[in-house]
Amino acid sequence: MTPEDFVPAVREANKTELSRLGSSKALYALTAGEMEPEAVLTAMADDHAAAVETYEGWAAADGEASGFFGGAAEAEQEAYDAVAGELDAHEPGEAPDLYAAMAGAGTPVERLGAFVGRTLVAKAHRSQATGFFTGQADPTTASTFRGLGSNLEDHIADGVDLLDILADDADDWERAEAAANEVIGAAYDDYFSTLEELGVNPKPVC
Repeated sequence: MTPEDFVPAVREANKTELSRLGSSKALYALTAGEMEPEAVLTAMADDHAAAVETYEGWAAADGEASGFFGGAAEAEQEAYDAVAGELDAHEPGEAPDLYAAMAGAGTPVERLGAFVGRTLVAKAHRSQATGFFTGQADPTTASTFRGLGSNLEDHIADGVDLLDILADDADDWERAEAAANEVIGAAYDDYFSTLEELGVNPKPVC
């Protein structure tokens, strides 16, 4: 696999999952059916807080990619501050299920793959949050999420560039792809099971 092939391969392997995670039902699942501005902001802030904690841990543990993950943690902290700042107060809640999958990434290449997977999920969710607040006639908050989503493709590209440096062989690329798939799969499983619990059919995209 080449660096140019990596993200398209991950997207293709998770075409259905990413499509549904980028649907309006994704926010319904993230908020457990509340779909109110405060609930959406809280869910997104919880995600950013979990990302900060994950990336800070990887930065401390991984010499080869510590600088990259340190930068990722700073970017997520800025995102958290922007989103949490829209709330009167926020205390991070339970981390979304995909972070348990990320915790299983034990090598630099696996962590970079997991980073790509999580960022693709975040891109889908931020797009939906932008649309939600546009529909709420709240252009300021919509603009916040639009801005947060605008640089994610660059973050993904930077992660793949570093993966190209650290991956020694085809097995490393396969391990990175498997880690990305696992993270997206965990996010999708959470989406699917939550909607089922809420009595909503998770399959049709809307």
